[in-house]
Amino acid sequence: MIRAHVHNSQTAQAFAIFLLMQDSGVYPDNFTYPFLLKACGGQNDLNLVKMIHNHIVKFGFNSDIYVPNALIDSYSRCGLVGVDAAKKVFCVMDERDTVSWNTMIGGLVKANRLSDARRLFDEMPERDMGLAKEAVDLYEQMEELGFRPDDGAIISILAACAQSGLLWLGKRVHQSIQRNRYECSTLVENALIDMYAKCGSLNKALNIFNKMCKKDLVSWNAMIHGLAMHGHGSEALDLFSKMKQEGFAPDKVTFVGVLCACTHGGYADEGIQYFYTMERDYGIPPEIEHYGCVIDLLGRVGRLQEAFRLVRTMPVEPNVIIWGAILGACRLYNAVELAQDVLKHLVRLEPQNAGNYSMLSNIYAATGNWAGVADARLKMKNTGNEKPSGASSIELEDGVHEFTVKNASHPACDKIYQMVDGLSAHIQKVDYSPDAIC
Repeated sequence: MIRAHVHNSQTAQAFAIFLLMQDSGVYPDNFTYPFLLKACGGQNDLNLVKMIHNHIVKFGFNSDIYVPNALIDSYSRCGLVGVDAAKKVFCVMDERDTVSWNTMIGGLVKANRLSDARRLFDEMPERDMGLAKEAVDLYEQMEELGFRPDDGAIISILAACAQSGLLWLGKRVHQSIQRNRYECSTLVENALIDMYAKCGSLNKALNIFNKMCKKDLVSWNAMIHGLAMHGHGSEALDLFSKMKQEGFAPDKVTFVGVLCACTHGGYADEGIQYFYTMERDYGIPPEIEHYGCVIDLLGRVGRLQEAFRLVRTMPVEPNVIIWGAILGACRLYNAVELAQDVLKHLVRLEPQNAGNYSMLSNIYAATGNWAGVADARLKMKNTGNEKPSGASSIELEDGVHEFTVKNASHPACDKIYQMVDGLSAHIQKVDYSPDAIC
C-alpha cells in the first residue's frame, strides 16, 4: 500500500499508512524505508528524510545496502545541506555497491560540487553505464563553468563515452582538445583511439593512431582490438606483425585482440597457432580470456569436439562464458547431444538462468524434436525466471536510444512500431523466414 501511494504521488497517504502500520504493531522491514524515501527529496523534505533516517538507525536497517543507498538519493535531492548528509551516510557505509557510488557522485554533480564529484569518480573501484552518465554530467558542468579539464578528466570522460557508446560526446571532447590546443599526451591519444574504435569510428581511430608521435604498447593494443571487434581481422593481424617489427613485445592484452581477430575473421588454424606461441615464444601463459577466444573460434567454424576437448584440458575451471560459447556453437550446428552435456555444466553454474534452456529449446526446434522443446520450456519455466530480453541501442544526434522487446516507453513508440510492422511486411514479401526464438 505504501508503495502504491508513493507510485501515484500520494505522499501524505503513504505516510498515513506507515503510521497505521506502526499502530497495528507491524514492524517495518528493509523494503519499507526505500519506498518512503522515494516520496521525499524536495528542498522542504530534509526534516522528513532525517526522521526516516532516525527510524532506520533505531530498527537497525542502516547495514542493509539498499536502505542507505535510498537515503543517499533522498538526501541528495534535498539541496546543498542534504548533500552533506548524504556524504556522511556514504562515508560510514560498511559496504558500497555501484549504486552507492553512482548516486553519491550524481548528488555532488547536481549540487555543483565538481571537485568532490571528480575525486569520488577517481576513487571508484569499478565503473558502469550509470557512472558514465554521471561522468557526462560532470564534464558538461566543467565546460559550462569554464574549467580546463586535465588529462585525467579527459581520459575519464572518453572512457565513459567508449563504455556507453556516446560518440557525439567523444567527438565534442576531441574538438575541445583541438580548440584549446592542448598538447596531446600519449595517454589522451590512446583514450581517443579506444573511444573512436569502440564507438565504431575506425577511420578516426586509425587517423589518430597513424599521426601519433610516440606510440606505446597500449596504442597498438587499442587499435588491434578496435579492428578485431569490428570484423577487420586481416588488418588487425597485419598491425600485430607491424607492431613486432617496430620492436614492441606483445602482452596478454595484445593476444586477446589477436585471438579475437582470428575469431571474427574465421582464421581457425592461425588462431590456434597464435594461442600456442603465447607461452612458447613470449612466456605468456594463457588465461581464461584466451581460452575463451580459442574455444569460441573453434565453435564458430564447427570444430565442436576439438573445442570441447580444450575445455576439458584447461588448467582453470571453465566459466559460464566459455560453456555459453560452446552452447552457442551447438545451436549454430544443431549439435543436440553435445548441447545437452554443455547445459549440465551451465545449470550447475547458473541454476536460475532461463536463457540456457531457451537456447536448448531452439536447438531442439531446429532438429524437429518437439518433445525436447516442450521439456526445455518446462524446465525454463521451473527456474522461476524469464529469459532476459535482448536490447538494441542506436545513437541519434545527442543521445543513445535503447529498445527492448514490448517496450512502449519511448516517446516515438507509435512511429517505431509502424516502421517495424512495415519492415515485417517487406520481409514476408521477399519470402524470408526468420529463425524461431522462444
